[in-house]
Amino acid sequence: MPVIRYILSEYVEQMMAQAVYDKLEDGTFAGRIPPCKGVIAFGNTLRECEEELHSTLEDWILVGLKLGHPLPVIGGIDLNREPTREQMDAV
Repeated sequence: MPVIRYILSEYVEQMMAQAVYDKLEDGTFAGRIPPCKGVIAFGNTLRECEEELHSTLEDWILVGLKLGHPLPVIGGIDLNREPTREQMDAV
């Protein structure tokens, strides 16, 4: 049975692998993804911070795609390419 891969899910996974986390003085956590400007999240626990960062990244990607902002290329995945459309035959 072939494995189905989703490009957006792969992109998110690869970006999350770039995440950097810091423990703050008050014991909470901050996370960011350096290639993705403005993607930052906070949480009371590392897990909570990671989940919030994942959600923030997904929103950042969707807004970027909608507004046509250039997104970083990672692992050969370039979401900036114009979609190709194939001619559909009349049914």
